[in-house]
Amino acid sequence: MTLNFAHRGFSGQFPENTMLAFEKAVEAGADGIELDVQFSKDGELVIMHDETLNRTAGVDGFVKDYTLEQLKAMDVSGKWGDRYGSMEIPTLREYFEHFKDLPVITNIELKTGIFPYPGIEERTLEMIREYELENKIIISSFNHYSCLKMKELDEKMPCGLLEESWIVGAGKYGRKLGMDFLHPAYPMVTESYVQDAADHGLKVNTWTVNDWDSMEYFTKIGVNAIIGNFPDLAEKALNPYR
Repeated sequence: MTLNFAHRGFSGQFPENTMLAFEKAVEAGADGIELDVQFSKDGELVIMHDETLNRTAGVDGFVKDYTLEQLKAMDVSGKWGDRYGSMEIPTLREYFEHFKDLPVITNIELKTGIFPYPGIEERTLEMIREYELENKIIISSFNHYSCLKMKELDEKMPCGLLEESWIVGAGKYGRKLGMDFLHPAYPMVTESYVQDAADHGLKVNTWTVNDWDSMEYFTKIGVNAIIGNFPDLAEKALNPYR
């Protein structure tokens, strides 16, 4: 059964990576929520995709250069303007408090691709354990060293390698690093890619899948999860195959 993961929440209809987008994703029938975590200046785990604040908050500078209090004062409605009112940057703790008891998987992307954020793996794992969510989490990152670090800290923590290039021998590479998933951009996902992953004991979660035909195709070739902006559409597309 192919799972339906909401990319930054229900980001196709609501401001991405906000509590509203996460709540609406669950209402739409998402099996999981994908979100992005990085550090504020004062070391708080905040949920934000871009390292910069320009696109969503209209503020110059990097997330890492503002304290949590300063970040909380920003409106991250982005392109949605005032349609839904002012949107706040959530912390990972706030997210866990709200969703810890719901039957959804959370795919946490560690945003260490540009800034390494030393200690973010430890802090994230510490909070996962605090809320006893080890069985409802997948860790992913474009920085594969971050995934390796998480595995060193907890070899049982499910981890996936984010990638948007055409890797030769992706299954062998992922298995060599001790991973559980491959998280490729959807254009590179073929039936042979999924089979190669399976041959090495890995499952495939692909992004960002927003059209019906692709959703049906990935279901038929055995993708574990599609990560997309429209979990309502994905729910309808995947339902006949569940």
